[in-house]
Amino acid sequence: MPPSTISKQFTPGKLAMTLAVAMLAGTTPALAAEPSQTEQLRRINERLEKLEARNAELETALEDEHLSEKQPEMVTRLKAVEMQSLNMQKAARTVEALDGIKAGISYTTVAQGAQGLPEVTDVGASQLNYRGDAFVILPMPMVGDTDSKIFAQFRMGQGNGLNALPTLFAKPNASAFRASGGNPDDSVAILGQAWYQASIPLPFGGFKPRSRESLEINFGKMDPFVFFDQNAAANDETRQFLNTVFVHNALLDAGGDIGVDANGFSPGIRLSYLNEQEKPENWRLSIGVFGANQGANYVKFFGSTLVIVQAETQQKFFGGLTGNYRIYTWQNGQGPDYDGSASAHRGWGINFDQRIGDGVTAFGRYSQGSEGKLRFDRAASLGAELEGSYWSRSGDVIGLALGAQRISANFQNDSAALDANGDGIADYGYGAQGWERVTELYYRYRINKQFEISPDFQLIQNPAGNNEASSVKILGLRAQLMY
Repeated sequence: MPPSTISKQFTPGKLAMTLAVAMLAGTTPALAAEPSQTEQLRRINERLEKLEARNAELETALEDEHLSEKQPEMVTRLKAVEMQSLNMQKAARTVEALDGIKAGISYTTVAQGAQGLPEVTDVGASQLNYRGDAFVILPMPMVGDTDSKIFAQFRMGQGNGLNALPTLFAKPNASAFRASGGNPDDSVAILGQAWYQASIPLPFGGFKPRSRESLEINFGKMDPFVFFDQNAAANDETRQFLNTVFVHNALLDAGGDIGVDANGFSPGIRLSYLNEQEKPENWRLSIGVFGANQGANYVKFFGSTLVIVQAETQQKFFGGLTGNYRIYTWQNGQGPDYDGSASAHRGWGINFDQRIGDGVTAFGRYSQGSEGKLRFDRAASLGAELEGSYWSRSGDVIGLALGAQRISANFQNDSAALDANGDGIADYGYGAQGWERVTELYYRYRINKQFEISPDFQLIQNPAGNNEASSVKILGLRAQLMY
């Protein structure tokens, strides 16, 4: 603005008045604000003092581990949240410790009645038995890429069923169990199995997620049938077929070549190589060495053992349906002979189970003994399971099987005069010959996932090779509880 303009707008009087107003405007509010700022500072200090006192009170209350109604509500809530958090952490640690653990328990009872039995003194025409099994699988910490676990099974039961009949080679009740065949009043729980398994991916040092080969190692006390002669349709006497000639290889089980102890178990070691490069089709090669007879109860384990080698494969047939095929051979250095002695027994067998429909699984076994004094030296079985989905009962199953055991030439020659126990009385009193033939039919009715009942019928013809004996008919009822 030019000086001339300024001089026109601001005269000396106006300038003096303007300066006075400016001074009043600048000084008067400031002087009036001083008491308000002091008051605010005083109030802020008072609030800070109260907050510090409250904070000290809260810290003192939090340091006290006990709850009290005199404590501030905030402290009570904080302690409740802390306790809840600690409990959740404890539960999480417990769940983490139990991660991977599996357990189960089952109870099986069977009632059977027989027609056509000869007069016997020790065994009646009807029997009742029960068996209880409990198992647990404990995962072990990984060592490198190796997965490992411990398996333990406890078993107890009472009653031998109709298995003690000397007039039958086929044992009608594979579920019967009494610890070491002791007193009928005994119901002793035993540690049946306790073994360790390591699964090692191959090749060693390779990249585990891409591994399609593995090596399994098992050692401990075990049931050899867990690893050899398995079958999807005929393997579990608590839910499938009851007669031993259908549950397992008849020469190994009913014939005794498996060599387990009186409770059905044996110490041993197993090595298995699994190849899954063509997955879902695969193949496996296994070898097992187990204590046999006296070696099975830890008396003479390093004497003569049972050695069994098995090759198996899983294939897809009938439009992609799963089938398992096995071939195996065994040697038992202490195989039981029919005259009460023991000698080396050898044999071989084949085994398959194949899905042939959405709800049909067929199975078959054949085995042949090549050495030893055997009561029967050939055994064959064939059968199938039919699932109830075909009649709107998807949890039910019908099972039908046919089996036969051929009397050996040696036993045919010796049976008429055989006195294995040395009591001066012939054990059989007839010349055994031909084939003992077994038929079994059962229906498994599911009440719920934990409870099933199974009516069962068995027909045994030419029992123990006695052509003059009448056929034996056995009607049974099995109840199975499991969790």
